[in-house]
Amino acid sequence: MKLGFVSDSLGAMSFKDMMDHAARMGVQGIEVNTCGWSTAPHCKMDDLLGNPAAQKAFQREFDARDLEIISLNANGNPLHPTDPKQAEDLKKTIQLAGEMGIKTVCTMSGLPAGAAGDVMPNWVVSSWPPETQEILRYQWEEKLIPFWQEIKSLAKAAGVERIALELHGNQCVYNVPSLFKLRQAIGPLIGANLDPSHLFWMGADPLVAAERLGEAVYHVHAKDTFLNAPVQATTSLLENGSLMDIPARSWSYITLGFGHGEEWWRQFCYRLKMGGYDGWLAIEH
Repeated sequence: MKLGFVSDSLGAMSFKDMMDHAARMGVQGIEVNTCGWSTAPHCKMDDLLGNPAAQKAFQREFDARDLEIISLNANGNPLHPTDPKQAEDLKKTIQLAGEMGIKTVCTMSGLPAGAAGDVMPNWVVSSWPPETQEILRYQWEEKLIPFWQEIKSLAKAAGVERIALELHGNQCVYNVPSLFKLRQAIGPLIGANLDPSHLFWMGADPLVAAERLGEAVYHVHAKDTFLNAPVQATTSLLENGSLMDIPARSWSYITLGFGHGEEWWRQFCYRLKMGGYDGWLAIEH
């Protein structure tokens, strides 16, 4: 496997400072944020699209430091009911990846509203009351699958081979079964960006998830979560408090290795390797 990081991990740095820091760290590549929830400080996508000269200049900065572009990352909600720009930016990211010969795009499945006319996304995490099932039917049959059928055609035309969906809360695809459900509907274009940090706080086991996903793992984020057991005992892992109030939360994202130690990460990499994954570990901090 190869080690890199997500460009937003050093979002306070200029592009060249971030690149120089990556070279000093000795990592082998960078996953470049392009849009969505990122302000994309290191990638001016509209300046690069359809501009071979700008693309070559961008690539030269990587080549000069012996770094690879791991993937383009368009994390966000491309199915947001009132923010169509997120879907358009994902499409632009796929187009740019194709123009630059980048075969993998990381993103999220998206989460639509719960019914036509609603203005906010609706994440269903229980089976009761009964309207939850109608919400899920609407989201998957009328929004999610048609959208990804369109993206499949776009990716094929652009030459993008893999869309790595991050298993993330507030998305239709957030765990192993939902990933396989969309993959079955769309085909092998769809795979997982396996980020254990999210599975931790949802109560899943990333080690088992890595085994079950197998060849459907297309990308990996190395990111950790601290589980605050005394708080969790009374609040559960369903947590919507301030991300900054760590002592009061049942879980928090944390520096890699401080939530789960070296032995856990060794096991994680071993399970990935046994499943056939020999790609990137992109640190997201």
